[in-house]
Amino acid sequence: MSYPLMILLCVGLLHQTSSAVLMDKLADNKICGDAECSYVLSVATALDDFIAPDCRFINIKKGQMVYVYSKLIPEEGAGVFWSGSVYGERYVEQMGIIGYFPAVVVKETQKFKEETVKIPTAEMDFYCE
Repeated sequence: MSYPLMILLCVGLLHQTSSAVLMDKLADNKICGDAECSYVLSVATALDDFIAPDCRFINIKKGQMVYVYSKLIPEEGAGVFWSGSVYGERYVEQMGIIGYFPAVVVKETQKFKEETVKIPTAEMDFYCE
């Protein structure tokens, strides 16, 4: 195989794997435990199943433990969404992946951070790969 053809093939493969899509913003502001939203606010237990409608969200099964990292501040008439990561035997491939879910499908069982900060959401908060 010639070198120019090999380079063209490699560039084409890299181009396909590095695409991301900006999705609609769910909110303009969020509540976090710190300015980077890196601390867990609370642990919650799923009250019901939730199937992610797109790549911004995570699948949750009833009874699953969810670590909550941020809480979106809803606009008037909008739903209440939190971001977090699931842990448990179901959806093992999603463990450690952070995504959004409706706040009504979980019940907080333990709060870790009482003091929170309100920060604006960024476009990166709503990118899908």
